[in-house]
Amino acid sequence: MRKPSERLSRLPAYAINELAAAKKRMLAAGRDVIDLSAGDADLAPPAIAVETLARAAADPAMSRYAFQVGLVEFREAAAAYMKRRFGVDVDPMTELLPLIGSKNGLAHLPLAILNSGDVCVVPEPGYPAYMGAALADAVVHRYPLVPEKDFLVELDDINEDRLAATGLAFLNYPNNPTTALAPRDYLERTIETCHRHDIVLAYDNPYCEITFDGYRAPSILEFEGAREVALEFHSLSKSFCIAGWRLGWVVGSADLIAVLTKVKSYVDTGQFLAIQKAGAAVLNRAEELIEPIRDTFEKRRDAGVEAFRSAGLNVRIPKATMYLWIELPGGGTSAEFAQRLLEDEAVAVMPGSAFGAAGEGYFRIALTVGEERLAEAGERLSKKLALLGGTGVGT
Repeated sequence: MRKPSERLSRLPAYAINELAAAKKRMLAAGRDVIDLSAGDADLAPPAIAVETLARAAADPAMSRYAFQVGLVEFREAAAAYMKRRFGVDVDPMTELLPLIGSKNGLAHLPLAILNSGDVCVVPEPGYPAYMGAALADAVVHRYPLVPEKDFLVELDDINEDRLAATGLAFLNYPNNPTTALAPRDYLERTIETCHRHDIVLAYDNPYCEITFDGYRAPSILEFEGAREVALEFHSLSKSFCIAGWRLGWVVGSADLIAVLTKVKSYVDTGQFLAIQKAGAAVLNRAEELIEPIRDTFEKRRDAGVEAFRSAGLNVRIPKATMYLWIELPGGGTSAEFAQRLLEDEAVAVMPGSAFGAAGEGYFRIALTVGEERLAEAGERLSKKLALLGGTGVGT
């Protein structure tokens, strides 16, 4: 067999695939697995989404190729949502592009923006899809997210020569996995840096609706000067519990949208039109539909924080996302910890190292099950830590 490409060798193993396989084996063996690994909640999609999809799927016209134009109704609904939610005006036909999930656009953007040898700034820990930069033969600059800097990517801290060679930077706030938020003054100075250095800013914003305690997540396009340098990626996966449907969109200047559209024209023919029809129905009622989902995640956040604090862990209360980012107890690596917890207590979590080397020392909990199951997961973890000789961080 011919050897795989060198580009492929630059990609680490995709940890969630390995966890899914392990979970499947354990379930087949009759184990009661509490899965807190993938950000794939057990909540039902909004009824309007299911009903619209069912009707649309029966229409033969919906089974034709979508191509990149997609369903104009979805484009218009997404543009209207941007206006209502953020006060941002975008042309639905030239400044917005439907995506097969935001991952589809994030992973392919480097192919549209970067030349071989250009630098791409990737936050670490971060969403593995950003490593599409490696497939574009770019130089990946992994920027470590650390609590001392509030888990922010400070572009001006990067070496001047490296920054001058940078063509693309990924940002994600509210952040997965750290749950960090981006202050408005931080976003303003980041936009200024991108202007000075001619950097395209990919702003990944799938958790903008999963916010708590009165926090309101902004759009990068709310800020002056952002439209010239930024593309913002949105997804219906998390906020509306249709992760498997794969539907999102990207907004930004017509020039930036055009180059990503060209790449996508060669790698896909667009999302199933019936799913876009359902997505439009959801976005037209987004404010109404998100409230019970947000309330559920807030209750799960509180239950999860209580459960894992009771187990003796240091848990920060997040104001957004569907995750808890928790300091690793005891010695060993996060991968070893996650493996022991899964094998011994049937609780699946994501090791911090799954998001890059800078994630070591942490593990991530996804709030994908109800409060009772979160409490049980905390009890199982507490038992495991007691067997290891302690429950506190560093024991």
